Amino acid sequence: MADRTIAARRSSRRALIPALALACLSALAGCSTAPAARGTGDLGLIIERATGRAQIVDTTQHQRLATVSGLGDLSHASVVFSRDTRYAYVFGRDGGLTRIDLLSARITHRVVQAGNSIGGAISQDGRIVAAQNYEPGGIRLFDAATLKPLADIPAIGADGRRSKVVGLVDLPGQRFAASLFESGEIWLIDASDPAHPKVDKLAAGKQPYDALVTPDGRHYLAGLYGEDGLARVDLWQDPPAVHKVMSGYGRGETPLPVYKMPHLRGWAIAQGEAWLPAIGRHEVLVADTRDGWKENARVAVAGQPVFVMARPDGRQVWVNFAFPDNDTLQVIDTRSRRVVRTLKPCRGVLHMEFTPKGEEIWVSCRDDNRVEVYRTDTLTPVASLPADNPSGVFFTPRAYRFGM
Repeated sequence: MADRTIAARRSSRRALIPALALACLSALAGCSTAPAARGTGDLGLIIERATGRAQIVDTTQHQRLATVSGLGDLSHASVVFSRDTRYAYVFGRDGGLTRIDLLSARITHRVVQAGNSIGGAISQDGRIVAAQNYEPGGIRLFDAATLKPLADIPAIGADGRRSKVVGLVDLPGQRFAASLFESGEIWLIDASDPAHPKVDKLAAGKQPYDALVTPDGRHYLAGLYGEDGLARVDLWQDPPAVHKVMSGYGRGETPLPVYKMPHLRGWAIAQGEAWLPAIGRHEVLVADTRDGWKENARVAVAGQPVFVMARPDGRQVWVNFAFPDNDTLQVIDTRSRRVVRTLKPCRGVLHMEFTPKGEEIWVSCRDDNRVEVYRTDTLTPVASLPADNPSGVFFTPRAYRFGM
């Protein structure tokens, strides 16, 4: 009788253990503050420049998921993403560098690392974030997980002066490239040992103002504000050297006033050709990257181009413009090299971003407080999202492209 009683008690306790475990797990789940499980491949940020905020958006559903405040001066902001695309790094004009968790919609780390900053990059392995600064001129390296400072590289050119730094991009081999505006130099920075970076300095030309790196990471191309032409570095060449391309493309013509500096950073390489904004001209320049980067065409457009961006498949190039034509977008067919559509989406078109495979493009409309989404096959709008003075639009697949 006693044996049966003891056995029954043991059986009862064994039955209670799974039930108690399930109850504990349920209680923990109810109290958990972990973000809901979801992928990050279709997430992005829309910068709201006037309010120091950014919207986290779902590009599949055309939906705002959350808003993150406290990002500082975003009058000229840019964003890069962590390798796992969970974190966004926002570079503000006030020198602020902010790390945002896209899943929990909160700031994890923030530093004010300079007085006037103009963007940044993240290293090939995702461990180093680099910031380029106007004031004081230079480049600073940070640990991507903690934003702990790793190195400070003053931008002192061969002339002994500090320069503004522009055109900072990531390169293969844990390297970065950047341009110095006043001193007219291109720097190649080896950050394999981020506490002790090594810098190769090359003479570029007059006033490099922005730059891009080709999708394969081989060519760094800096636009020159002080002269007609571009400076190209073949990064496979040993040692690397600067080669001038498209020199004198405006020779014999009277340049127009420049209302806004054009941007080279973007998907401006399509079908083996580089599509580039011409400074102070109503033209897009086309160069053959397989034949010494020789100019082989010009496309007349509606105004002074700012962004010249190629759809991921390279069949279309979309162009927006400086004032007074900043209500206009034009679509160029790269096969025929003709403008095939002129769109008037809104006032103050500032930026564009393609979805990963290019079926849609998101267009920021600063003066109309919204973001318009267009299909790229029919060239028709499919969605509109409210936003407060939106500027930059940045999607997480940038994490897997050099120079983005």
